[in-house]
Amino acid sequence: MPVLKKQITEAMKAAMRAKDKALLGTIRLILAEIKRIEVDERIELDDQRIITVLDKMSKQRRDSISQYDKANRTDLADIERQELEVIKTYLPQSLNDEEIQTALEEAIVATGASGAQDMGKVMAELKPKLQGRADMGMVSKLVKERLTR
Repeated sequence: MPVLKKQITEAMKAAMRAKDKALLGTIRLILAEIKRIEVDERIELDDQRIITVLDKMSKQRRDSISQYDKANRTDLADIERQELEVIKTYLPQSLNDEEIQTALEEAIVATGASGAQDMGKVMAELKPKLQGRADMGMVSKLVKERLTR
């Protein structure tokens, strides 16, 4: 069993013992999504793929929060924020802007990218390194800006 999945399962057991319904509900959502993918694809997810799932779930929560805030539904936005905080605990530590820029420059050098047409190569180089540690939408914008200069 992958380390991250084991860690999440242990957290679920601890939340059950502590009778923390909010935490338990979020952890069950995470495990259900992992299990859904494993059943659909008939594989056991490794830690990197679990991070990808968690990253997608956190993006969904951020989108929901912004939608609920626009609709003045702070009650629902607060629930999403709580879920996002739980999901973030299982993601690797986020990179700061300087670390992202450094990784971006290294990827451009490694791929020999010279223009916007090489954006796919650069993103392919960056994604495994930054997935779950940076907003990939923001990284994509940075790559595009850098390659069109």
